[in-house]
Amino acid sequence: MHIKKLKSWFKEGDPWIWMTSAAVTVSVLMVLGLLALIAFRGLSFFWPSEIVEYKYLEDSGETISIVGEIYDSETVDAIRVTDAGYALPKGMESIERQLIKTGNRDLMGLDFRWINTHKIQSAHKPKDIFVAERYEWGDFFGYLLAVKEDGKIISHSGNMWIEFDSRFERVTELDSKIKNLERNEIGSINYELEKIRLEQRAHELNGSYTENKKTTIAQRRDILQKQYASYQEELVELYDAIKRDSISARIADGRIVELPLSVIVRYHQPNQMSLLNKASFYVENLWYFVSGTPREANTEGGIFPAIFGTVMMVIIMSIFVTPFGVVAAVYLREYANQGAITRTIRIAVNNLAGVPSIVYGVFGLGFFVYFLGGNIDQLFYAEALPAPTFGTPGILWSSLTLAILTLPVVIVATEEGLSRIPRNIREGSLALGATKFETLWKTILPMASPAIMTGLILAVARAAGEVAPLMLVGVVKLAPTLPVDENFPFLHLDRKFMHLGFHIYDVGFQSPNVEAARPLVYATALLLVVIIILLNLVAIAIRNRLREKYKSFDA
Repeated sequence: MHIKKLKSWFKEGDPWIWMTSAAVTVSVLMVLGLLALIAFRGLSFFWPSEIVEYKYLEDSGETISIVGEIYDSETVDAIRVTDAGYALPKGMESIERQLIKTGNRDLMGLDFRWINTHKIQSAHKPKDIFVAERYEWGDFFGYLLAVKEDGKIISHSGNMWIEFDSRFERVTELDSKIKNLERNEIGSINYELEKIRLEQRAHELNGSYTENKKTTIAQRRDILQKQYASYQEELVELYDAIKRDSISARIADGRIVELPLSVIVRYHQPNQMSLLNKASFYVENLWYFVSGTPREANTEGGIFPAIFGTVMMVIIMSIFVTPFGVVAAVYLREYANQGAITRTIRIAVNNLAGVPSIVYGVFGLGFFVYFLGGNIDQLFYAEALPAPTFGTPGILWSSLTLAILTLPVVIVATEEGLSRIPRNIREGSLALGATKFETLWKTILPMASPAIMTGLILAVARAAGEVAPLMLVGVVKLAPTLPVDENFPFLHLDRKFMHLGFHIYDVGFQSPNVEAARPLVYATALLLVVIIILLNLVAIAIRNRLREKYKSFDA
């Protein structure tokens, strides 16, 4: 009786339903667990850690001071210690050790060092220690001794932190003026001077460089050079002013160091922070990470250029892939004869979705960059040669390469949407006197728009995470300027760009400072996932509105 029930249960398919549900549940839990791990490892990095000063017994018997924050800890057994060339103390089968971020890389040589806990003689958290994030050489840990102006001590008593704050605020304002002057005013003049140079070169190539044009170009160049000289003088004055203030500080080994305020990005005193202060500093760190620019081989600073490049590339890719994919699907479904050739084309389109992405990168490099871009340079930018304009990897060619990569997804999804529209809809429209094109444009495509958006969602999800082809056709480790600025034509599709996926690869596998880079890998990966989710949510919201509008025909 039980055997019959069991056979009946299997015939009804209930076991396979439960197995499928269990597999889906496990997959979802694994994805959520992975995201939770990435979020924890990435977001916890921005919380300000307290600084500890240790009295530590070296192997030589000397007691030294080590100042830093606890980065990691682990238990090391006898085998691992022996393999590393050390010997455990008598009576100990394992030792605890901590990874300390000591900072002061320019003075100590390394940012991190491992210390064995059994050699720690004492540890305390000094209230007066401060952490300064610098443009170069990483964090600085030390004790403030004095504030200086032009090398002379201004304050070394109880009010020196007030003096430090006010002078650092002044230096920050000067730094902002310098960057604004270099990027905007001087940058615009350099851009105009380059345009004049190319214009002169074009006249020389065409044989139209007459005396009148020579005089006109010389006058324009003189005006710009005078403006440049004026800005350069202002820039020199600002640099002289920003170098005025400095501080003296004592580091862990007792040395006294003079630190110009112009090299400091931010500073804080973590051991004096309340919980509210730490929460505020945490939010500030997060915002700085999202809105700032990278420094120190991408191991410090922010990742805004990579965010901007990723989003812009996906948008440009979507602009290209959607019309081409829809037109191809419409032709295959609505106009092409449904014979062997059409079936062969469909098979080819489906197979294209399985081609490795690096192959598309090689194709994009050969066809878009070298062939198409090279010919564009010959026809329209001959005056700039041999320096390439479009004959070099850039954001346009990256977007087109990914458009081709994701084209099969849009074609297949659109075709599926078109195939599910009832035939009587087409016949009714034609019977009322509409042409085939009018039927397609005003009836069929609007009803298939949810399927088109589904294809676009899948295309965006894949394109945003691709890295291999981009390494060949436009993405770089560090892009000095964004593809968008205030210089005409404002959107510069020939420029190289940064990408979050490549940034993760570069920081995780090419960084010279592995320990400092590891948390940034998690944080950047989490941000990439969030951006992909947001892009998809926007597309899903549009699709849902279209489905609601045409729900009576929704497939």
